[in-house]
Amino acid sequence: MGKTLSARRYANWHKAENLLISGVPGTTLTTRSMQRWPGARSVFYTPAALTSPKQIHAELEHISTRVSICVDQHLEKIGKKTGPPTRTGKHVELLIIDESERLNATALELLRDRYDRDNIALILIGMPGIEKWFSRYAQLYSRVGFAHEYRPLAQEELHFVLERRWHKLGQTLNPEDFTDAQAIAAVARITRGNIRLIDRLFTQVERVMKINELNTITDDVIEAARSTLVIGIS
Repeated sequence: MGKTLSARRYANWHKAENLLISGVPGTTLTTRSMQRWPGARSVFYTPAALTSPKQIHAELEHISTRVSICVDQHLEKIGKKTGPPTRTGKHVELLIIDESERLNATALELLRDRYDRDNIALILIGMPGIEKWFSRYAQLYSRVGFAHEYRPLAQEELHFVLERRWHKLGQTLNPEDFTDAQAIAAVARITRGNIRLIDRLFTQVERVMKINELNTITDDVIEAARSTLVIGIS
C-alpha cells in the first residue's frame, strides 16, 4: 500500500541512504548529505530476515551516529554549534523500522528500551494486523500511541497519482476524455487503489507502449500490462 515508500520519503532516506550507510564519515560526506538532506533527524531501518538483536543494535547505533555527525557539521557550518562533534545518535529524533514482523521478542525489547532511555519517537511498519501481534508484548504495547492502517486510494487520490504517471509517459490525463476515462477505470479495477500495484502496473505500461510504439494510454494497454503481472484475481 506504499508504507515503505511513504516512510522513506518522510525521512528523506531516498536522498541520504547511500551516503550514510556506505560513505566514509567526514566533511565530504556530511556537506553533500546536508545539501541534499537538510535538517534530517530521522533514521529509516529495515532488518534483514535473520538479523540478530545484537546486529540490529549495532546497525542502528552505526546509522544514528552518522546522522548525528551530519547534523553536527551542518549546525557548525551555519554557526549554530561549536565544540567537538557528536559521536552518538543524540540528534536522532525518530526511528522508523520497516518489516517489523522480522523482529523477535529480544529485538522488540531492545527498541522499547531505547525508546525509554532516549525519549525517541518510534514507528514500526508492518502488515495489517501487526498491532495484534505486538499486543503479546505488554511492556511495548502499553507504550503504543496509535495504530494507523493504510487504506486504498480514494478516487481523487487515484486521479492525483495517475496524472503524474501519465505525465511521466509524456501524456496528459483528462478524466473527461472517453479514452482516458476507460483507462482510469481499468487501473482502478485492476489495482483497487493499491499504490504498489499501480507502480508495478505502470512499469509494464511503459514497456508495452515502447515495444508497440504507442503514444496513447488506453484500457487495452492497461490490460496488456496487467497480463504480464501476477496480482491475483481482479
